[in-house]
Amino acid sequence: MDFINSKQDLINCFQEGCKKEDQLSIGVEHEKFLFDGHSNQRVNFETITKVFNFLEKFGWKPIKEKNNVIALKREDQSITLEPGNQVELSGAKLKSIHLVCNESYKFLDELKEACKKINLKMMSVSFDPFTKLQSVPKTPKQRYEIMINEMPKKGEITFFDRSWYSRATVEITMGYCNKKQYTSFMRRVNNWEEDLLNEGIELRKIYLSVSKKEQQTRFKKRLKDPLRYWKLTDHDLSMAKKWDIYSFFKTQMLDRTSTQNHPWVVINANNKMLARLSSLRFVLNEFNYPDKNLEVADDWTSKITNYSYDFKGVTFENLSHQQFELLTKNLRE
Repeated sequence: MDFINSKQDLINCFQEGCKKEDQLSIGVEHEKFLFDGHSNQRVNFETITKVFNFLEKFGWKPIKEKNNVIALKREDQSITLEPGNQVELSGAKLKSIHLVCNESYKFLDELKEACKKINLKMMSVSFDPFTKLQSVPKTPKQRYEIMINEMPKKGEITFFDRSWYSRATVEITMGYCNKKQYTSFMRRVNNWEEDLLNEGIELRKIYLSVSKKEQQTRFKKRLKDPLRYWKLTDHDLSMAKKWDIYSFFKTQMLDRTSTQNHPWVVINANNKMLARLSSLRFVLNEFNYPDKNLEVADDWTSKITNYSYDFKGVTFENLSHQQFELLTKNLRE
């Protein structure tokens, strides 16, 4: 199924993954850190290339990107290159744990032979306990280069509209990515954001939430406004028809990618000005800077008369500040 157009399509999507016992299979991944046999330093891409070239004698076929071998393929197995030049085996779908063990030992024996030939050491751990961040070698894979180039440098701030989370919401809703790509992203994104933190990048995630009714109101205004009609695209209208499906994936994203170090901050954006001011206030309160002023909200908050609040699918609109405070307090209790 390439596109999800209804609630039933979404249900069918998950039911397709339900298998009978005789249809179940097992697949494993092994990620290995490689170190130079003399210096104990992490290996660079030139050395990885030698490893990949050696492994071709066992029937592995190279996968290239801009003349660089970035992965190997053999039947339903693959060996990929991870961000710091780790090598990872993605095993085939097998019927028993015994077959998985045979596959794993075969891969390890082949990799050990390559390491012995090139004088490398191998560690089977989930992190590198020795290498400082600045000494981790770079990987010439395009998707990693794009990420690095777009990330802020020291002293800079960068804003990403939707950022990499388009994969978790818009792309899967509209069929722009498949289930395997979606699952892979959701499995890896939290660890990748932790890597950003380890590199000294401070990350804050803000979700500006609008109600279905508010979105419809904005769309109608754009259709009639000669100065704003260009903001409304066919893609926007198609997305609006899939509100419930998008909401499902949005909830999955917020639940599964809100971590202790990188929680999601959800801001009611039915009132654009309030949403923008709340976002600014949140970001400014998060960081220390000269002459920082932690004053409480000014009187303008009590003068706004179009607050809104969404509670379990029921939207309360055009509230005064006093009504908003009273309602949110009672509902939370």
